[in-house]
Amino acid sequence: MYGDGGWGGQQTHPGQSPYGGQPQQQYPQQPQEQYGDWSQGQQQPGYGEQYPQQPQHPQHYDGQGGAHYDPQFDPRFAGQQQQHPQQPQQPQGGGWDATGTHGQAPYAADPGDPYGQQPVAYGAERPDLYGTEDAYPPPQPPGHRTADPEWEQEQEAEEHPLAAGSGEDDDAEDEPAETGRAERRGKGRKPVKDKKKRTGCALMVVIVVFGGGLGGVGYLGYTFYQNRFAPPADYAGSGNGETVVVEIPKGAGGADIGRKLKEAGVVESVDAFVSAQIANPQGKSLQDGVYTLQKHMSAASAVELMLSPKSRANLIIPEGKRNAWVYAEIDKRLKLPNGTTANVAKKDWKDLGLPSWANDNKEIKDPLEGFLYPSSYPVAKGMKPKDVLKKMVDQANEQYQHYDLTGKARSLGLDSPLQVLTVASLVQVEGKYKHDFDKVARVVYNRLEPNNTETAGRLEFDSTINYLKAQSTLDVGSVADLRKIHDPYNTYDIKGLPPGPISNPGAEAIESALNPADGPWYYFVSISENETVFAVTNEEHNRNVERYEKARKQAGQ
Repeated sequence: MYGDGGWGGQQTHPGQSPYGGQPQQQYPQQPQEQYGDWSQGQQQPGYGEQYPQQPQHPQHYDGQGGAHYDPQFDPRFAGQQQQHPQQPQQPQGGGWDATGTHGQAPYAADPGDPYGQQPVAYGAERPDLYGTEDAYPPPQPPGHRTADPEWEQEQEAEEHPLAAGSGEDDDAEDEPAETGRAERRGKGRKPVKDKKKRTGCALMVVIVVFGGGLGGVGYLGYTFYQNRFAPPADYAGSGNGETVVVEIPKGAGGADIGRKLKEAGVVESVDAFVSAQIANPQGKSLQDGVYTLQKHMSAASAVELMLSPKSRANLIIPEGKRNAWVYAEIDKRLKLPNGTTANVAKKDWKDLGLPSWANDNKEIKDPLEGFLYPSSYPVAKGMKPKDVLKKMVDQANEQYQHYDLTGKARSLGLDSPLQVLTVASLVQVEGKYKHDFDKVARVVYNRLEPNNTETAGRLEFDSTINYLKAQSTLDVGSVADLRKIHDPYNTYDIKGLPPGPISNPGAEAIESALNPADGPWYYFVSISENETVFAVTNEEHNRNVERYEKARKQAGQ
C-alpha cells in the first residue's frame, strides 16, 4: 500500500481503518496469536519480510472487539502455509470492507515490534506489556505511518447568561461528540455532556450574597463607631408635651432609672441618662418614687425635672396619721370620688396581705389601721386604690419583721403583737415629741395595771375619743361627759387597751413601746416643745394642767 510491506500486511482490527482517512486505533487491546519464538534464538528478518511457513489463522471478532481463533489451526504446524477464508467482520465504519478476505502475514515475535498482536511465545505465554488502556504507549517503529489524530471540536467560549439573551440551552450543542476510537473498538463509552449552565439566578444569588456581606460589614462598622466614639442617642428639648408617670423602685441606680425612663419614652437611651446624671452635681440624690415627666425629653432635662419637687407624684404618710386621712389623700391623688378608697379597704382588706395576727378582735373599726406604714408611696392618676394600699401593707410587713413582736408582747404582759402596735399608736399620738416617747410608753404600761390606785386600769386618753369621733381636738369635754360614751375605743369608759391601733405608728414609737423607760408616772402633759412634765399622783398632775392652760392662752390657742 505505502511501500512498507511488513506494516501494510498487518491485519487491522475492528474499529481500525488501514489509512482510509478515518482515525486509526494505534494500540489494539485484543491478543493475537503469533508464531516464532525468540527464546529458540531464531533471527527474524526486517519488517518487510513475511514467513510463508507460518500461516495466519483466520480470525473473527465479536462485538466486544475480542479475537476468536479456530481450533482446527494449530500453531505447532509451522512448516505448512495455509490460507483459510477470512471470517467476515462486522462493519465498524471507517470504510472497512468486511466482506473481503484479507490475508495477513504475521510477524515473528520480534522484541522490536511492540505493535503486533499481543505475542505469545511458541509453546509458552509471554506477558502482555501493553494490554491495558492505562499502559504507556509502545515505541513507534521508524517511518511508521500513523493515523491522523482525532479531531476535537473546539469548544466555544461560554456566553454569560445575562449577555446570551436567553436562558435556554441549544439542543444541538448539548449532543456529545462521538469518539471514533470507542465506536471502532466495539465498546460504547459513556458520552460526556458538557452542559452550559446559563442561570441568571446563580448570578443574582452571588450579587445578593456579596451585597449582603458588604451591608453586614458596613453595619458592624457603624455599630462599632457608635459604641466607641459617637455620643449616646438623646432627644432634644424638654419634652413633647405628653405627660407620663414613671415609678422608680426603691434601691434603683442610675442605669435602672435610665431603663425605666427609656421604656416610658422619656429619654432616648440609657447611656444618655447616666451621662446626664453624672454631669449634674445633684444627680446622685435622685430617690425612688413616682415622677410626672414628659415624653421625648433630653436626658439633662429629665434629670433636672426629677430633682424638682414639681415632678414628684408620691404620697407621703406622716407618722401618727389615721387611715381615714390616707384614704382621702389617695382619692385626691387618683382623682376619684371621695370614699372610693375607703370602700375598697373595707371590701378587700383580706386580699392585701395582712399578717395572721392582725384583726384579732371583732370590734376593730378598721383592720388596716396601723398597717399603712408611714413612708413615701407612688400615687398617680391611672393607678388603682387597691394596688396603692397593697404597697403600704407590704411595707408595714417588711418593717414589722425587724421586731420580735410576738416575743416582746409576752414579756410586756400583752396578749398579741397587735396590742404592741396599739400601744405604739397611742405613744405616737399622745407623745407630741419623740424625745418623750419612752416615758409616755411607761405611763401607758403603768395605767394598764388593773390594780393601780390612780386610774384603776383605765387609760383615759383624749386621743381615743378623737379617734372614735373621727376628729382632732384638744377640747374633748369633761370626764363625766366622756364616761357616758359607750364605745370600745373610749378609754374613759373601758379598762385596758382599745380593740386595735388608733393610728399608724412610726419606727420611734414602736421602739419606745417595745422598750419603755423605767418610772412610776401615771400622768404627763406637754407645756411646750421643750418641756413635758410627768406626775405620779392626780394632784400633781392637776397643777401641771393649770400651767398648760396658761401657756395655751398666751399662745392664743
